[in-house]
Amino acid sequence: MTSHDITSHDIPPPEAGGVLTIDLAALRANYEEIARRVTPAACAAVVKGDGYGIGLVPAASALWQAGARTFFVALLSEARELRNLLPEAEIFVLNGLFPGTEAAYRDKRLCPVLGSVSEIERWSAFCEDTGTALPAAVHVDTGMNRLGLSATEAVNLAEGRDEIGFTLALLMSHLACADEPDHPLTARQLEDFRAIAALFPDVRASLANSAGALGDRALHFDLVRPGIAVYGGRPRKDVAPLRPVVRLELRIAQVRHVHEGETVGYGAAHTALRPSRVAILSAGYADGIPRLAGASDLRPGAEAVVAGHRCPLIGRISMDLLALDITEVPEDAVSPGDFATLLGDGLGLEDLARHSATIDYEILTSLGRRYHRRWV
Repeated sequence: MTSHDITSHDIPPPEAGGVLTIDLAALRANYEEIARRVTPAACAAVVKGDGYGIGLVPAASALWQAGARTFFVALLSEARELRNLLPEAEIFVLNGLFPGTEAAYRDKRLCPVLGSVSEIERWSAFCEDTGTALPAAVHVDTGMNRLGLSATEAVNLAEGRDEIGFTLALLMSHLACADEPDHPLTARQLEDFRAIAALFPDVRASLANSAGALGDRALHFDLVRPGIAVYGGRPRKDVAPLRPVVRLELRIAQVRHVHEGETVGYGAAHTALRPSRVAILSAGYADGIPRLAGASDLRPGAEAVVAGHRCPLIGRISMDLLALDITEVPEDAVSPGDFATLLGDGLGLEDLARHSATIDYEILTSLGRRYHRRWV
């Protein structure tokens, strides 16, 4: 696949404030590497949040090519789009069975992930009314305290399983702290889920997210559900990221000279300590660049690469613009219209996330729609 196979329709490159390049070959390679590591467990693909921000359709297409056959999304709207793309895929919808959506799941051959007794009762009643034992997953809470049955409710479900009117396709739970090696909650969740899964010996079990998939093999069970690791993020503190998937280059709108003692940006948050050259980049928090990524007089900011030089972001990030100190870059090496690399050239999602007091996931899923997007 070349850069010409899939391109952004919305914004021509000369008009865009930045270019977001998405490496689908790296995405496939990351999935294949995780699938290899977790064998004999199967490896699903998580494509919620518009394919973690890179586009559901290109992401899911690439992951299907890489061998994924089971997919997870968060919402029914995502599942509809995915079903139209992949008629043969097994598709689970994580956020539960909203009232009035039962027929849509049946018509599109989708599997709701049931996370409460009331959802189980509604799905069971719908299946009985329509005379078809449709598939669904059941989510059991083992410590996250978001969605899922309690342990007692799971035991009751196992004891009354003959009375439910649907096919139990998957039993799952979700790890809360697997990104922190040796966190005691992970061991407790594993113990609890193992006990609950034993009540459903004929049902596939799934516990591991990215951090779990690349951690203790005891967490793998029958099916792992990696997300951020597939997209090039860092899933655990002790595991290096796989191949980077996104590259973000921002256009330089202007180069300015700032005198020593002058300030840059809103709030006069950054004061130049020397005569400086500053590149103004045509992107800001409306494009998914976190406001905290900029520097102030009290703390350093993130970096971008210009002409092979790492340069610090300075001042507050504004809605459509940000400032970069390019004093160390030779004057003849940079001009308005050139690009600065915010993601790529050795700068990963975790670098931008760390300086922005957030996580890889938020950086990736927040990348805006004003870039020219190209999938390669």
